[in-house]
Amino acid sequence: MFLALRDLRFARGRFALMGAVVALIAVLGVLLSGLASGLADAGVSGLRALPVTHLAFDEKATSEQFSRSTVEEEDWRAWSEAPGVERAEPFGNTLANAQVTQGAEKGEQVNLAVFGMAPDSPLAPEPTEGENLRHGSAGIVITREIADLGVEVGDVLTADKSEVRLKVVGLVDDTVSYGHIGVAYTDLDTWRHLHYGLPGELPEAALRQATAVALTLEDGAGTSAVEEATATRADTKETTFGASPGYTAESSTMALIKGFLYAISALVIGAFFTVWTVQRKPEIALLKALGAPTGYILRDALVQVVAVLVGATALGTAIGLALGSAMIGKAPFSLSAPVIATSSGLLIAFGVVGAVVAVRRITAVDPLTALGATR
Repeated sequence: MFLALRDLRFARGRFALMGAVVALIAVLGVLLSGLASGLADAGVSGLRALPVTHLAFDEKATSEQFSRSTVEEEDWRAWSEAPGVERAEPFGNTLANAQVTQGAEKGEQVNLAVFGMAPDSPLAPEPTEGENLRHGSAGIVITREIADLGVEVGDVLTADKSEVRLKVVGLVDDTVSYGHIGVAYTDLDTWRHLHYGLPGELPEAALRQATAVALTLEDGAGTSAVEEATATRADTKETTFGASPGYTAESSTMALIKGFLYAISALVIGAFFTVWTVQRKPEIALLKALGAPTGYILRDALVQVVAVLVGATALGTAIGLALGSAMIGKAPFSLSAPVIATSSGLLIAFGVVGAVVAVRRITAVDPLTALGATR
C-alpha cells in the first residue's frame, strides 16, 4: 500500500536526478542569501552599530538623507529637552578620500566613511587598540575594514581637498562599513573640515552644524511636537538604512532574484511530480479499486514529495554553506543561521506548494481504470 515509498526505491535514478536539481537550487539559495546578507552588512553595518534608536534629519531631505540633510545646534538642543528623549546629540556623516602620507603604506589611496561625534559621546567607539578620540586632535579611530588595507595606528592620512592631516589614534577590531567603505570615527570639528572640504578655520555657521541628530527615545515617546518645532523628521535606525548608498537597489535586486529562484523551484518540482503522477495513474487506480481512500493516497504522495525536498535541500544547504565559508573574506558574504534557515524553509514550502498542485490529479483518477474500463 505504500506506493510512494516503494517508488523512491524503484525509480531511485529519476528521483536522484530530481533531488540533484533541488539541491542545486538550494545551493543557489544559500549563496544568494549569504551574498544578500554580506551586501547589507557592507552597506549599513556602520549604522547598525550606532547605539541609537532614531536619527532626526532635516525634513526637506526626503531621500539620501545622509548626503542632503543638515541640522543646526538649536535642533539637537531642542530634541535633548523634549519629553521621552533619553539622549540627543549631533552626528556627522560624509565620505572622504585620503592618502597615507606617513606609514608603511605611504602613498596608498584610502576611501573613508567618516562618522563625526563628540569624543565623550556614547556614539564614540571604544578602541581595542590605541587611544580614544579627543577634541580638536584631528585623530581618527579606524575599523578593521580600513586596517586590512595596511593602515595602522600611528599612521597619518591626508584628506583630499581640505588637506587635513588625520592621525590614526585607535583601531576598532570589527569589520564595520557604510556604503561598502570602511568607517573612520572622528570628532565633529574634524568631520566638518572633511565634510565642507575647507582647510584652516571654519566659518562660524559651520561650527554649529551636523548631518543628523542621533536620538535614543523611550518606548512610545511622542516626537511630532519637536519635529514640527525644529523642522526635522525622526526615523528609526532601521529606516535610515535605505539612505545608505546603493542599499535599497542592492536589497531589492537580491530579493527579486531570490523570488524568481523560489518560483522556478515550485514550477520545476510541480512539473516533475505532474509527469510522475500521470505515469503512475494505473497504480493509483488499482489502489483505489482495492479500497484505499483518496486522502490516504494524497498523504502518501506528499510524504514522497517532502522526503525528496527535505533530503535534497539539506544536501544542497550543506554544499552551499561549504562554498559560502570559502567565500568569506573574498566577497561580501555573510552566513547567518536564521537567514539560511529561512531560505531553506522557503524552498521546501514553495516546492510543496508546486507539488500539491501536481498530486491533486490523484483525486481525479477513476478506480475503474484498473478494471479495464478504458479498453
